[in-house]
Amino acid sequence: MGDIHGAYRAFMQCLERSSFDYRNDLLIQLGDVADGFDEVYECVEELLKLKNLIAIKGNHDEWLNQFCITGYHEQHWSQGGKGTVNSYLNLSGRKPRFIASKFFGFNANIEPSDIPESHKNFFRDQVLYHVDDNNNCFVHGGFNRYQSFYEQREETYYWDRSLFVDALEYEQLKTRIQGIEFEVATPFNKIYIGHTSTIIFKKDKPIEAANVINLDTGAGWGGRLSMMEINTSNLWQSDPVSDLYGYRRR
Repeated sequence: MGDIHGAYRAFMQCLERSSFDYRNDLLIQLGDVADGFDEVYECVEELLKLKNLIAIKGNHDEWLNQFCITGYHEQHWSQGGKGTVNSYLNLSGRKPRFIASKFFGFNANIEPSDIPESHKNFFRDQVLYHVDDNNNCFVHGGFNRYQSFYEQREETYYWDRSLFVDALEYEQLKTRIQGIEFEVATPFNKIYIGHTSTIIFKKDKPIEAANVINLDTGAGWGGRLSMMEINTSNLWQSDPVSDLYGYRRR
């Protein structure tokens, strides 16, 4: 499953449309549960109900994780952070207040104590990547394909976009250069990523380039949330999130 960004209604649509079995099926969620729409709390609560879950860390999730630890939000609740504040303060019955920061983003009246302990543990325990028994790799952002996958800086896994950019460029080059290969220092069967919304490319379905499959179909920006069955490539999508909520994002 691609980036959720607080879109609980879209999340539930994907689970229902796929007939997901909470006890027997495995969900690999590619990160960025936080920021965007106002139901981050509900999304985490639902994820915690799943018996078999691999929760991968996204950059938005790490910003929230660091806030839980230090009380400081690196992006000052910009880039969808208002939705996260709204979600957790609505839970506590307090009205969210935002004051424009001197440089960018906002100061908000939220404290780490407003985040339930089980949610702090969820964001703390997210993994940087997962490699399954069929050598499929699951990672939020990507990685530097010219370096060993297992020796990269932590933030590379949830920030780096070069893998997807390179894969798109490869698709263009292979039509002109016969025999060109998409070389990766640590080869994988398929590589599943989020982080880079496909709506940038005016598409609301996953994009496959080389052996890289991008499942971020723009839920955080009012697009759709996507969920794919790995063995069959069956795809389930939500309605446009902007239709479900009546707005695009906070």
